Amino acid sequence: MRSLWIPVWKKAPFLRLLIPVIIGILLQWYIQFDWEQILLAAVCFAIAFTAFQLLPLVLRFKFQTLQGFLINLLLIVLGLFITYQKDIRHRENWFGNIYHDSDYIIATINEPLLEKNKSYKAEAVVDNILHNETVKNTAGKIIIYFEKDSANELSLKYGDKILISKKLQEIRNSGNPGAFNYQRYSAFRQIFHNVFLKKNDWLLLDGKNINPFNQFLFTARRNVLNILQKNMQGHDDQLAIAEALLIGYTQDLDKDLVQAYSNTGVVHIIAISGMHLALIYVMLVWIFNKMPFIRKSKIIKVIFILSCLWLFSLLTGGAASILRSAVMFSCIVIGENFGRKTSIYNSLAASAFILLCYNPYFLWDVGFQLSYLAVLGIVIFQKPIYHLLYIKNKWVNKLWALVSVSLAAQIFTFPVCIYYFHQFPTLFLFTNIIMVPLSSLILFVEIFLIALAWMPFVGSLIGKLTWWLVWLMNKIILWFNDLPFALWDRISASVASTLILYAFIVCAGYWLLNKSKTALRLSLLLLLGFVILTGYTKWQTAIQQKLIVYNVPQHQSIDFINGNTYKFIGDSVLLADGMLQNFHLKSGRIALQLNKKVDSIPALHQNNHLYQFNNKKILLIDQTIVFQPAEQKINIDYIIISKNQKLYIPQLAQVFNCNQFIFDGSNSLWKIAKWKKDCEQLHLRCYSVSEEGAFIMDL
Repeated sequence: MRSLWIPVWKKAPFLRLLIPVIIGILLQWYIQFDWEQILLAAVCFAIAFTAFQLLPLVLRFKFQTLQGFLINLLLIVLGLFITYQKDIRHRENWFGNIYHDSDYIIATINEPLLEKNKSYKAEAVVDNILHNETVKNTAGKIIIYFEKDSANELSLKYGDKILISKKLQEIRNSGNPGAFNYQRYSAFRQIFHNVFLKKNDWLLLDGKNINPFNQFLFTARRNVLNILQKNMQGHDDQLAIAEALLIGYTQDLDKDLVQAYSNTGVVHIIAISGMHLALIYVMLVWIFNKMPFIRKSKIIKVIFILSCLWLFSLLTGGAASILRSAVMFSCIVIGENFGRKTSIYNSLAASAFILLCYNPYFLWDVGFQLSYLAVLGIVIFQKPIYHLLYIKNKWVNKLWALVSVSLAAQIFTFPVCIYYFHQFPTLFLFTNIIMVPLSSLILFVEIFLIALAWMPFVGSLIGKLTWWLVWLMNKIILWFNDLPFALWDRISASVASTLILYAFIVCAGYWLLNKSKTALRLSLLLLLGFVILTGYTKWQTAIQQKLIVYNVPQHQSIDFINGNTYKFIGDSVLLADGMLQNFHLKSGRIALQLNKKVDSIPALHQNNHLYQFNNKKILLIDQTIVFQPAEQKINIDYIIISKNQKLYIPQLAQVFNCNQFIFDGSNSLWKIAKWKKDCEQLHLRCYSVSEEGAFIMDL
């Protein structure tokens, strides 16, 4: 093992800095140390390190391991510190620390408005809080949803200042099992509140608050979109893909088409990634090496290349994956032009270290994780895979090289893809062989379109060429997507199974590359552990019996679960509308390994609105029912109230002895508030799905 790992470790000093910083970031997020604790730890470790340096040289050499341990502790504290200071909730001027429901807010629109189905969405910066007659300067961001008529009349733009009179709402998760953690996602962006504004809830103020550089980026982005829209034929799927491919603009994309790209394993083409920046980097190097007045000066060439790379990165929105590539290519450009070529491992570790110091929450970003894992897989496995075959033909050899890159990238990325997306594209190899060269060609054609659009005839000609190339790419993707075996779907994966799978890949890969018997034994042991964990999960699935009342706004959605089968009770739209079902229900059913919808469950007995599941009695009230007071109350375990029924809790309490009332997401919030108040007065247990998330009960 020394022959492989020690040289890599020595060539990548940033790797030794990166690991303890990541540990510190994880500790701070999950444990939440106070500022005083972090400062105390930093002072203690710094004193210990300084004291160690004062020891005689012989003792320092003898206990040099202790020195390394202290350095790692200081780096862990650095991870704690950068995570603590990034959390805006720890700042005194964060508006959330002083905001009251009755306060007015002065906010600045921080981006161009984004059109949704029923509203306009925008991020805004909270500049001031108006409390009584006091104006307080604040910091922090919120998400604003404007009623369409309201925002459309005044055409709000970036930099506009508005006065908000409506109460802010805390961002919450749906609480549905396996659902996307939107609350955490927003917290990583330092956004904890949102608000929906109607016409009378806000007022446009005089003056603007504009950052010139941001304004330049928004204007440039809009100009690029205008050029594409002007020179391509109509507003269709081809234009939407072209926008996403060039600058990462995804608002016009058809969701079914995006799903097709995901199902075939080439969604990275339309999600701006390191591949795009690599292509642009190669093009820039070629262009600037052809310019005599630039290629003669290394400093000027580096400045031009880096400026273009970073401008493109920021123009595309600055996603974690593209920033990783920008930082890494910056290191490569500087190293190659000033004689400091470094290990690719060190460049990767350095870029990750810089990005995590800038924003430690990138660590949870899926694009960040997939970007580094893909590059790491290519660096480690591409050459060994490529050298498995010797091909004399030049073009077939190039094709095999592309295949080896795709295979190597998948080795480290497929466990994460399964964990997050619960699917594996079985035809990824074939689609990538076709789509990577084709999308690269389209990207270069689009760049030429932007550069030459000032010439009407040329711009129109290149625009038509772009449209036809994207049309061809979409047709190929849809053809692959329609194949019955194109996707392995509904794969359940846990954190534990994903980590074991990664450990197996590392050990098996090390065994194959270095013929290590120890690594082979470890890989077999890990494979056995993975099989045991999978079997245990299957056994748990087989014996599970649950009641789930999902949190689907304005809709009724209930699952009775027995083993891997479920009986659904709810609105038919959740059966017909694929996107609505996928967003709210699919992830939970995959997490619980439910694969069969049935009309009846042996342990479930139904009598009109009364359900008995094992020994639990559940009453579902989703239509008007008149209850007459009974001489003896009826014992019920759960009463689920749905679809805004006109009823009163005191009347129900006269008829039923109920352990708990459940109000689902189809009810209006004001009715739920009234019912909760009645329950509190009668000392009855209740649960609001809209406010507390999905109701999940093991039966």
